[in-house]
Amino acid sequence: MTVEREITEITDLACGRRLNPAAVGWSRSPLFRTAISGWGRTKRWEYWGIVSDRFVVGLTVAGLDYLGNCAVYVLDRSTGVESVRSGITPFGSPAFSDVPGVGTIHAAAGFGSARVTIGIDDDDIDAGGTTTIRVQTKGLQVELSVRRQSHDSLGVVVPWGEKRFQYTLKDLANPVTGTVTLDGVAHELGQGWAVLDRGRGRWRYSNVWNWGAGSGVVDGSTRAIQVGGTWTDGTGATENGILVDGRMHKIGEDLCWSYDVSDPAGVWRVRGERLDATLTPFHQRRDITELGVLAVKTWQAFGVWSGSGVLDDGTTVALDGLVGWAEESRNRW
Repeated sequence: MTVEREITEITDLACGRRLNPAAVGWSRSPLFRTAISGWGRTKRWEYWGIVSDRFVVGLTVAGLDYLGNCAVYVLDRSTGVESVRSGITPFGSPAFSDVPGVGTIHAAAGFGSARVTIGIDDDDIDAGGTTTIRVQTKGLQVELSVRRQSHDSLGVVVPWGEKRFQYTLKDLANPVTGTVTLDGVAHELGQGWAVLDRGRGRWRYSNVWNWGAGSGVVDGSTRAIQVGGTWTDGTGATENGILVDGRMHKIGEDLCWSYDVSDPAGVWRVRGERLDATLTPFHQRRDITELGVLAVKTWQAFGVWSGSGVLDDGTTVALDGLVGWAEESRNRW
């Protein structure tokens, strides 16, 4: 078990290019100013993952200092067909906000038919407002309205050292509506949930991470789980928690992951003293990108979670029926 300090006031993530020691800990809301000086090894992104009863949508706006990336992934669950678009602009990192809680960004990357444009607009999300997302690229358009809930999120600062560190914010269980247009034909998104992954930090060149999330309604209450690992091991920080009716129950423990990426139908199990959760996939995505110094290999299983977790007061809650994903990602960037 880890002992992690809860941050309760606005805090600077960095002092110039170095980690601010006062930022190490976790928070229930976006409290970190994320300005980082200089160039080199700094990574910033906004990622939204959506699972509905008809579609899976993943969209990314990322700045890696030496390139900008806008990408969108769509799985039509009724047909099993994947649609993937990714645009890259060398030395064209988007302009991200460093204001706590603000994810508004308008970015485009790529050229010609590979160009991907993404607009994300936050509207008073601290008061439970709306995030509007629009994606435009050849043969694929996505329009989403995410109802941001006035519930706890999970923000964690992971310290590898004073020169390498990461702030991650996970905002779970946000109801979402919208449309997905494929080759000119518009489809309703269906009923679903949206999860935000915000990242700001200075990374090592080579890394591996696990990440899983699930959202839904169980026994009449809105519940979600957030689990991660590998990349946080040994740092004293973890990004694990259970959200129940708006309250985040932080799990300060390195969890045990077991899975087999060579088996697309195989389950992903995540276990610890306070959590035993299993994802049964309905689809596994395999994504491999190799662009010289940049290489990403990701196995992402979308499915339904089952199991149970223990809250801060010792209460055991069921997690059966949460929809989401679990993944392994290996990166050189």
